[in-house]
Amino acid sequence: MLSERALIDQIARRAQGTAPDLIQGIGDDCAVIAGPGNTVWLLSTDTLVAGVHFDLAWHPPRLLGHKAVAVNLSDVAAMGGAPRFLLLSLGLPATLSSVVTEEILHGLQESCRDSSCLLVGGDTVQSPVLTLSLTVIGQHTKTEVVYRHGARTGDLIWVSGWLGSAAAGLELCRQGLAAHADFSPLVTAHLAPTPRCRLGRELSRRGLAHAMQDISDGIATDLAHICTAGHIGARLEGDLLPCHPLLPPAAERLGLAPLDLMLRGGEDYELLWTAAPTETAAILALAEEMALPCRQIGTMVELPGVQLVQRDLQGTPTSVREIAYQGYDHFPANSL
Repeated sequence: MLSERALIDQIARRAQGTAPDLIQGIGDDCAVIAGPGNTVWLLSTDTLVAGVHFDLAWHPPRLLGHKAVAVNLSDVAAMGGAPRFLLLSLGLPATLSSVVTEEILHGLQESCRDSSCLLVGGDTVQSPVLTLSLTVIGQHTKTEVVYRHGARTGDLIWVSGWLGSAAAGLELCRQGLAAHADFSPLVTAHLAPTPRCRLGRELSRRGLAHAMQDISDGIATDLAHICTAGHIGARLEGDLLPCHPLLPPAAERLGLAPLDLMLRGGEDYELLWTAAPTETAAILALAEEMALPCRQIGTMVELPGVQLVQRDLQGTPTSVREIAYQGYDHFPANSL
C-alpha cells in the first residue's frame, strides 16, 4: 500500500491544472482561492471516522462534535485566516442512538458559536460506521496568508502549547485510565483540542511567521512538510521540546517514551512556525499577551531533512538523528 504522503503526491499529480483564481492547490493546510478585492478564501476538509479517529466507548459525543469542528478550524489558523463557514457530511449507522446524534450536533453548534463560524450546508447518509466530514471555508487578506513554503535558512522554529499531550491522552483512554484525575489535561487534549485561531491570525497580521503549519501528524512529520515545501532543512533541539509536566508520569504509567509521544504523536493541533531571530521579542510578547506558552525549539538550516539533536548537561551533542516523516501515517508502508 502507498504511504499517506505518496498517495497525496499521486492525487496531486492527477489533479494538475490551473485557474485564474486558484492561488494554492494541494500541498498546504488549505487551498487558497482569490476572493473580492485583496481577500482570499481558504478551504480545507477533515474527516473523523469511528474506530480510526475516535471511539464512542470513551469519547463523549458532545466533545466529538466539538473536535470535528476544531480540527478543521486548525487548518485555517495555520494559514493565519479567520473561519467563516462550515459544510458537514454526516454518516450515521442505523443503530446509532438519536441521543448520541443530538449530543454530537450540540457540540458542533457550540463550537461554531464560539468561533463565529456558520454551518451552512452539507449531506447526511446512512453509513456502516459513524463518520463526520467537515469542510471549512475561511477568509483572509491575500498579502497576509502564511504558507508552508516560506521558511528561510536561519529562521528559528517555534511551537505553541505542549507536544505529545493528545497522543498520551489517547493512550490513557485506550488503556482505561481516562478517569485518572491526575492526567485530565492530557485526556482533554485528545478529546477536545483547542484550535489556535487567534494566535494564527496575530502571527499573520503582525508579520511574525515566514512559514506555518498545524501539528496533526506529529512534529516529526509536520516540520518535514515545511522543510519539503521550502526546499530547506531543520534542526530540532531535544531539550527544548515543550513537555507538559504530566506527560512523563503518564508515559511511565503507559509504558511509553515521552520523547516518542512528543515527536510522533498526532493531533496536538498546536501551531508550528518559523520566524526571523529578530522577531523573538515580539513573539514572546504576543505569547504573554495571549497567556499561551510559545517556545523556540530549533533552527532552519540548508541541509534537507529534520534532525533531532540531543545534548548532555554540558550542552555537548550526544546524538544527531534524522526524524523526517516519522509521525502518524494512515497508510504506513509496512501495513500490508
